[in-house]
Amino acid sequence: MSARDPFLRDFRGEMIGTVTSQSSADEFFQNQTLRPILKLQNDLFIEVFRNYIAKSKTDFYNFNVEKKLTFIEHSIQRDIKFRNSLKGIVIGLFTLEEYNRYIQNSSDLNKRMMSMLIERLKNQVQLFELQF
Repeated sequence: MSARDPFLRDFRGEMIGTVTSQSSADEFFQNQTLRPILKLQNDLFIEVFRNYIAKSKTDFYNFNVEKKLTFIEHSIQRDIKFRNSLKGIVIGLFTLEEYNRYIQNSSDLNKRMMSMLIERLKNQVQLFELQF
């Protein structure tokens, strides 16, 4: 194992959430790997989404809250290039072991990852206000 893997684990911090003997392997991966990475990368995700808003040529800042929430969700679900960029921000912080675990069930883990990210951005919708 290279020095990269222990560095990444220490850098990301501890597991977030609870894991019991009843937890599935995907739940364990979610709480051990995905949640800490999403938390660590939160500020970057905010800026990436602000940039996406600017390039989308929509009137996002004049949308009501409900329409903003829908825009966030649809942007990540429907824009494949954008979604893949967001996935890359997360996957780049996987250890080699985590990456090997991820590729065994990437479809389900991608769904979890994007659902968690969508909820994270929606919960911070107030940060997406027009800045002067």
